[in-house]
Amino acid sequence: MTAKVAYESVEVGTELPARSFPVTRATLVQYAGASGDFNPIHWNEKFAREVGLPDVIAHGMFTMAEAIRVVTDWTGDPGAVVEYGVRFTKPVVVPNDDEGALIEVGGKVAALLEDRRVRVDLTVMSEGKKVLGMSRAVVQLA
Repeated sequence: MTAKVAYESVEVGTELPARSFPVTRATLVQYAGASGDFNPIHWNEKFAREVGLPDVIAHGMFTMAEAIRVVTDWTGDPGAVVEYGVRFTKPVVVPNDDEGALIEVGGKVAALLEDRRVRVDLTVMSEGKKVLGMSRAVVQLA
C-alpha cells in the first residue's frame, strides 16, 4: 500500500479536493464498450424516453467510478480503498449536444477509524441534484 496521505495529517472534516467530470454521449459509448453494458437507456434517446427517462442516462457504475476518483486521487493509491458503496438516487442525464453533463464530486473525512483507516463521505451532484446518496468509502492511510 502506498497511500500518500498520513493518518496523522487528517481529522474529521478534512476536505478532499473537489473535481468535476464531464460526460458526453461519446463517453457513454466508450464506457459501454469497456464494460459490456449496452443497455439502450445509455445510448438510445427514443428507448430511454419510452421507459420513462428524460433522456439518455449515464451508467450507474460509471458515475460511481468517477466519484471514487476524488478519493483515489487524494490517496494516490486506488488500492487504499478498502470499502466503497453508494445508493443511486437520481440518474445523470446526458443530452446529445457538445456539452453533455457534468458530475461534480466533493468529499470529506467523516470518521477516524481503527488501523489507520478513515471514512470519506462523498457528495455527488449533477445539474444541482444529488445523483449518489450514502456515497462512502473506507480508506487505508499511511
